[in-house]
Amino acid sequence: MQVLTMIGAGLALVFWGAYCWRGPSWPRSAIKTGSVAVLALAAAGQGLPMLATALALGALGDFCLSRVGARWFLAGMAAFGAAHLAYTVLMLDGVALPGRWPAMIVLGLFGAFMAWLLWRRAGALRGPVLAYVAVILAMGVVALALGDAPWSRLVTLAALLFVVSDSFLATELFLVPQVHPARRVLPFLVWPTYWLAQAGLLWGLTHGAIN
Repeated sequence: MQVLTMIGAGLALVFWGAYCWRGPSWPRSAIKTGSVAVLALAAAGQGLPMLATALALGALGDFCLSRVGARWFLAGMAAFGAAHLAYTVLMLDGVALPGRWPAMIVLGLFGAFMAWLLWRRAGALRGPVLAYVAVILAMGVVALALGDAPWSRLVTLAALLFVVSDSFLATELFLVPQVHPARRVLPFLVWPTYWLAQAGLLWGLTHGAIN
């Protein structure tokens, strides 16, 4: 698992440094997809099929979002939505209510604010986009209800990093004007928060399953 994670991290660094800010290309798609696909292989090697499936769906989502067009975008959102549902199911065994209620309220308010912004800006895609927002917020809320074991704290942090990364991505895709200085910065924020979220979920959920 360590070797595959290191390979994934190497691919992720290559993508971050050389491709995350570039336009679509087949090398870009391959490196982006591969950096998470190897994490799926690591989960499969640990005998965790649902976790491997969640990561494989993330890799599929990466591939789809690296291509151009509304159909690819919708396919990518569907893949990530399914991945978040799988992660949520995996987390349920570790839920220890009442959870971190102040953080849950803050997350809910942030999600409502983002949903309001995206409703105004996402146009014809607002339905699928808002459905995706609901799914990832549900994952974040469940993560905040996990206990205080070291593995569960890592999972909580990783899930919240996913929310942060997707917020950066939504800002880049829908909220920032086409000509804006933030567009030069956002890709460099989206990618590391996203990949670290996937790696954190791999390690945290693997450790939780073993223990």
